[in-house]
Amino acid sequence: MIPYGHQSIDDDDIAAVVAVLKGDWLTQGPMVEEFERDLAIRVGAMFAVAFSSGTAALHAAAAVGDLGPGDTVATSALTFAASANCARYVGARPVLVDIDESTLNIDLDQVPTGIDGLVAVHFAGLPVDLRRMTRRPRLVIEDASHAIGAETPDGPVGNCAHSDMCVFSFHPVKTITTGEGGMVTTNDARLADRLRRFRSHGAVPTPERGPWAYDVTSLGFNYRMSDIHAALGVSQLRKLEHFLQRRAALAHSYQAALVEAPVMLPPTAPHGFQHGLHLFPVRVGNRARVFAGMQRRGVGVQVHYVPLYAHQLMADAAGRGEASFPHTAAVYRDLMSLPLFPDLTEGEQSYVVSSLLEEVAG
Repeated sequence: MIPYGHQSIDDDDIAAVVAVLKGDWLTQGPMVEEFERDLAIRVGAMFAVAFSSGTAALHAAAAVGDLGPGDTVATSALTFAASANCARYVGARPVLVDIDESTLNIDLDQVPTGIDGLVAVHFAGLPVDLRRMTRRPRLVIEDASHAIGAETPDGPVGNCAHSDMCVFSFHPVKTITTGEGGMVTTNDARLADRLRRFRSHGAVPTPERGPWAYDVTSLGFNYRMSDIHAALGVSQLRKLEHFLQRRAALAHSYQAALVEAPVMLPPTAPHGFQHGLHLFPVRVGNRARVFAGMQRRGVGVQVHYVPLYAHQLMADAAGRGEASFPHTAAVYRDLMSLPLFPDLTEGEQSYVVSSLLEEVAG
């Protein structure tokens, strides 16, 4: 089976992890600090704080941004549940917003007035143009789980040019991986300090009370990244440019091969933007039949995502359900992600394309 996404691990990655396993630190230590420093430099942010997952990072961003009961937080209807659940984790209420079909991102013109927070999801790796915000909420969080390496006219995604914090995910299908892991970048020293405390039980050292002493000053969690995971992240980050170039080459090949096919290709990045290319989502007629046919042929296509309004948990955020999100509903009806990862071979990609062409011909 050719998967839709897969990690690219080489001997350097393995050696980096083995070195940590042979050293003195396994849990959060110097490799976490190195990974944070390297990523902050890469995206042009002042601070980066590592977490055990992208979901934990979203939770932390919502919490240290002082979202809570009585607050409303807008996010896209076409995203994974974590983008909305981070509001619920802190007692706030998610508000779902329809997408712009030309980008598959949240339609900023439809974000309600008076909301307290925005989780702007860079779907498939295409950055949301946050310059277009006409009504900036109190807290803006970029969900860049798909978008490491993406660029905007204001610089790399993650530099927080138009947001308070930006969240990355390092799940194995993402552009770089730590196995499991996440990161929050910010330019606010106060937020960075609160993020560090939040990931470690809300504890702060109190050396004036003794070298062993600490105080728990706020509610926190054990959301720490280990040095084992961070060592993999440091090694993977060194290969980010190669991964991005390989993904771009594969996307170009798909576009060239499918340009005349009865398939709607994904949005491309406008002038001044660079796509992160985490996914290659196409739209096909009779999606259920085509999906099943591709699976039978050994091509692990996937659908990203079941819209949030379709989940029971989101009933209070879903308005009139599908009818409230006509663009998301139209896109979801046809949406299917093709395999896209650096180790996808030319032969495998050719097989994916030929299989798709036969299936859509029906």
